Amino acid sequence: MSGHSKFANIKHKKEKNDAAKGKIFTVIGRELAVAVKEGGPDPANNSKLRDVIAKAKANNMPNDTIDRGIKKAAGDANSVNYELLTYEGYGPSGVAIIVDALTDNKNRTAANVRSAFTKGNGNVGAQGSVSFMFDKKGQIIIGKEDCEMDPDELMMMALDAGAEDFAEEEDSYEVITAPEDFSQVREALEKAGIEMLEADVTMIPQTWVELTAEEDIKRMNRLLDLLDADDDVQAVYHNWDEG
Repeated sequence: MSGHSKFANIKHKKEKNDAAKGKIFTVIGRELAVAVKEGGPDPANNSKLRDVIAKAKANNMPNDTIDRGIKKAAGDANSVNYELLTYEGYGPSGVAIIVDALTDNKNRTAANVRSAFTKGNGNVGAQGSVSFMFDKKGQIIIGKEDCEMDPDELMMMALDAGAEDFAEEEDSYEVITAPEDFSQVREALEKAGIEMLEADVTMIPQTWVELTAEEDIKRMNRLLDLLDADDDVQAVYHNWDEG
């Protein structure tokens, strides 16, 4: 059972995030606020909040920062209301890109996203213009050095918990789930003491695009860097094969 892993992209993103902890903490802080507003401040009764807390811990967010974020969202009826927006478009040489944003100012976010695409020699398209090229899936990445369990046992545990697929990569294991089964699979692995590098519902490309021209690679990196620097942007999915 294997497919093309996004682990290269995730490592690339994680390294950037480690160098800019403030950005990832901002992203997770907004997700905490939205999860609390949608389902309440008690993780026991809010699976979405449990997932965001797990993501926060995987990114080394301190517990008191997590607690503060939950209390703030729960206690302040006038706190900022974030709206989830999704942009779709193309980068250089037809690379498909999806951008998820949580924003309190749609006009600002739209202008920034369009500017990033333009500077990267890409363009924003209509809703649905590229999302059909991706599958929405739960994805859990487990580092081999963090996991002492036998790969076959880990695979059986994940599949028994409801996972769709399991792949062994060079330095990691990848567990894929349907979006609606993500929480239960993640929690089953967490209960078993499995440490996760990444655990999120993501968009996985069905096909991949290779960039060969130096100029295209430069532009694509510029586009991704500009989006990465924007606090409103929560996640960027693309089908550029950086391998």
